[in-house]
Amino acid sequence: MTPALTLTGPVPFTVTASRDYDPEVGTLPGMSLGHHEIDGDGGEAARRLFAAGARHVTLPRPVDVTDTADAAWSVRALSFVGDLSSLAVSVDWQINTGPDPEAWRHYSHLHPPTAVLGAADPEATALEWRNAYYICKCVFRYGPGFMQVRDRRYGELRRFTIDEPEYHEAIRTLTDGARADAIPRPILDDLMEETLVLRLGDHLWWAPYRVRRWSEAPLVI
Repeated sequence: MTPALTLTGPVPFTVTASRDYDPEVGTLPGMSLGHHEIDGDGGEAARRLFAAGARHVTLPRPVDVTDTADAAWSVRALSFVGDLSSLAVSVDWQINTGPDPEAWRHYSHLHPPTAVLGAADPEATALEWRNAYYICKCVFRYGPGFMQVRDRRYGELRRFTIDEPEYHEAIRTLTDGARADAIPRPILDDLMEETLVLRLGDHLWWAPYRVRRWSEAPLVI
């Protein structure tokens, strides 16, 4: 079995990985990459998995964004799914978004889940998510002295250019999720007003994932 990815950090969890996007192909001899412990920087872990040949990753349990007691796991898992989505790695995961029929749109830039739990019509919601999904739907990138966010989750392009150092520092803190008291309130209010940060209980999730290579011309995305 492939050696586990062992990093350092909070809220560790274990995923399984395979070399093919098709889960059935992943069960064939030589296609499984086994179990990997993710206990540090999610972006680095995702890149190591990709470099090891992983093209399909399975999370260990559903992500319930309505359960504030489990918020630390939720923000960590959502960030990791975003890291995998940025690499075009397919993810076998489930999410409970609650009864709000539009709640799934906050997460619609992430690789579509296999089930949207809690929705009034889970199958229809999952199908709508799959039909609306494309890579780089909500991303950020660094330029010389600035950060740019492009967000199309809500049907139109919203573009933000962020050059204030204190905002950059806050976003770095939010990379794998953070407690609400870790971010200065004026900055947090600004980011939450644009739905770039979502609050789950006493934790925060930075929604955009980092893009390093555009899938199409950036003006198209």
